Amino acid sequence: MLVIMADNPLDDMLCFSLYAASRSVSQAYRAVLAEHDITYPQFLVLVSLHQSGEASVGELGAMMHLDSGTLSPLLQRLESRGYLTRERRPGNERVVVVALTPEGVTLRREVIAAVDCLAAAYGIEPGELGALLATLQRITTNMTELTATRKAVS
Repeated sequence: MLVIMADNPLDDMLCFSLYAASRSVSQAYRAVLAEHDITYPQFLVLVSLHQSGEASVGELGAMMHLDSGTLSPLLQRLESRGYLTRERRPGNERVVVVALTPEGVTLRREVIAAVDCLAAAYGIEPGELGALLATLQRITTNMTELTATRKAVS
């Protein structure tokens, strides 16, 4: 049940608060990332590949919650700019493995340094971060499962 208490009824809706926060964060990152000529999803690819070393397109899509139709053009653009490689896995040609090039590693390092200034802007105390991340991850998992269940039923 939704109980509206604020002057703006949207302010009492969790879905709206998540939406507004996501837009604000994306806009802040977009401004910083534009200086490096990359998009926020491309930044996430760089971060994901740095952490995993390499990943199949399927694994990367699962990490980023993106389907291959959305992810493939992102990877093509980064590959065309020399930031990553895509190669078929020996022994299983159906699997494409993605890895950062030295140029991609350098770009990731530069971009991480640039977006580091945004961390303080969140206004979250270090002790609050773990609980916030856990809550957001739980919401993501629950909503993903709900969507999958509804698709399976329809």
